[in-house]
Amino acid sequence: MERKLIALDIDGTLLSSQREPLDSTVGALKALREAGHLVTIATGRSRLLAGGVIHQLGCTNYIICNGSAGFLDHEQVYKHTLDREALARMIDFASERKVDIALFGLDSFARVTRFDEPKVLDAMESFGQKAPEYEADYFSQHEVYQGCAFYDQSLDAEFEAAFPEFRLVRWHENSVDIIPNPGSKAQTILALAKKVGIKPENIVTFGDGNNDIEMLDLAGTGVAMGNAASHVKEAANLVTDTNDRDGIYKALRQLELVH
Repeated sequence: MERKLIALDIDGTLLSSQREPLDSTVGALKALREAGHLVTIATGRSRLLAGGVIHQLGCTNYIICNGSAGFLDHEQVYKHTLDREALARMIDFASERKVDIALFGLDSFARVTRFDEPKVLDAMESFGQKAPEYEADYFSQHEVYQGCAFYDQSLDAEFEAAFPEFRLVRWHENSVDIIPNPGSKAQTILALAKKVGIKPENIVTFGDGNNDIEMLDLAGTGVAMGNAASHVKEAANLVTDTNDRDGIYKALRQLELVH
């Protein structure tokens, strides 16, 4: 069998609804590595917020910040930070509309505005995190790989029209990710696959959210979790069981990658 690259989202995919990996998932990842396949996380989280999962699952390869950074054997091999001039304009634009913005480096993050903490907290708590601390000068002191803007769908069109430099990917009813345009998990998966000599048709991806659609679509085999929304499932080649019912293991077994 040719070597595969298997890329897996964290929230709603690698983690169950209890925010822990299932035993079947842990065992399947171990078997994939022992068979010589390249296993990588592909998450919207920063390295700081993904660190616990990276350590728990023994991952040495990871794509973070929705593809803005990629690592092989813990060494950064891909980097795509946000355009600083456009980001400064967005912060001003959001502030005029009393929309909060949080910015993420690899190992730190902060909110650079403070208008509506309950809305920020509602979004962040959905994946077990606290609201970012306020740090007005974070932007001037850090490289920024990703941002979050905390607004509902009523402002989608206005922000998208104003900032073609960014992709604004909704992950919560009150928040979108701010990532470079072009830029995505998919783009970085392709870059890592090329670097290690794995063909696109030998890429297998697992995901459940809006920010996973492109990587499900581009992969040789895209696997949507059973808990994914219907429009996410439509992008996949295969729909497996949920993140609470051994979905990863069942799909890998169906693909004859584990026993």
